[in-house]
Amino acid sequence: MSEMSNASHFKYLFISSIYFSGVMKYRLIAALVAIALPLVACAPAAENSSDSSQATDNGDAEVQPLVTGAIPDQDPEKLQRLYVKLADYLEAELDVPVEYQPVTDYTAAVTAFKVGDLDLVWFGGLTGVQARLQVDGAKAIAQRDIDAEFQSVFIANTDSGIESFEDVSGLEALRDRTVTFGSESSTSGRLMPQYFLQQAGVTLDDFKGEVGFSGAHDATIELVEAGTYEAGALNGQVWEDRVAEGEVDLDRVQVIWRTPPYYDYHWVLHPQIAERYGEDFADQVQTALLSLDPSVPEEQEILDLFGANGFISTENENYAQIEEIGRAIGKIQ
Repeated sequence: MSEMSNASHFKYLFISSIYFSGVMKYRLIAALVAIALPLVACAPAAENSSDSSQATDNGDAEVQPLVTGAIPDQDPEKLQRLYVKLADYLEAELDVPVEYQPVTDYTAAVTAFKVGDLDLVWFGGLTGVQARLQVDGAKAIAQRDIDAEFQSVFIANTDSGIESFEDVSGLEALRDRTVTFGSESSTSGRLMPQYFLQQAGVTLDDFKGEVGFSGAHDATIELVEAGTYEAGALNGQVWEDRVAEGEVDLDRVQVIWRTPPYYDYHWVLHPQIAERYGEDFADQVQTALLSLDPSVPEEQEILDLFGANGFISTENENYAQIEEIGRAIGKIQ
C-alpha cells in the first residue's frame, strides 16, 4: 500500500471513531433522559402529597358529624321530615356537620345512645331515664314548652259503649275490654297509662285477652278506630295533632279520659361530644335548641312539626317521678 493510501485509511478510521463515539454519546444521553423523565413527572405529585398531608396536619381534616336520633313514636315519614330539617338548622347554628340517624324501635334508640352511635337523642321520659342511667355524664338539656305538663289520653271505639269519665277511678270501665298501648317503652303510650290504671286498681291481667302494643301512637289510633281493640292509650299531643289534621274519624273513636300532667319528652346529650368538640359544646347545643324562633318561617316549621311553641331548658332531676314509676312496674331495673 502507498503512503497516500495509508494516510487515507488512517483518516477514515479516525473519522469513524469520532462518529461512533458521537452515536454512543447520543444514545447514552437519550437513555439518561428516558430514565429521568418519569422521575421529573413524579416530582409534582410528591410535592402535592406533601402539601395535602401538611394541610391535614394543619387542621383541615374532616370534622366528625354530630349524629342525632329520636324514638320512633310516629309515622317514619313525618319523623324523617322533622329531623332532617332540624339537622340542617343545627348544622348552621353549630358550624359542624349534623346527621339524622333513624332507629327501628325505642330499645334501639337507647342502645345506640349507650354505645355512642347517637350523640343527641329525642327521648320520651322513660327512654331518657333508661339511656342516662347507662351513660355516666349524660344530660337532659331541653324539652318543649308542653313537656313539663304532658298528658296521655285514653280513647275508645264508639261501638264499644265505653263512655267518657272525669276521674281516674273511671278506668275500671276497661276491665274485660280489649286494650292496646303504644310501644312497650313509651312513657305516654304505656308507662303513665299503666301507672294510672294501677291507681284505679286495674292490672294488665284484667283486660280481655292479651294486651296489645301497637308500636306507635298513630298506630294506636288506627287500631282503636278500626275496632281491632276497644280502647287504647297514647300521647295526648299526637291525638290533638291528628285530629287537627283531619286524620281521625271522630264518629269511630273518641277520647274517654285525659291523665293528670307529668314530665315527658326531652333531648339527651352524650358526654362524648365534649372530647370531640370542646367542653362548651353542650351549652352551644342547648342554646341552639332554645333559640328556635317562631318568627322565622323555617324555624316555625320545625316547631310546628314538634307541636310546640318553643323549647325550654330541663335537667335530669325533672324525671325522678318517671324513674320511680319505671322501677315500680319493672321497666327500669
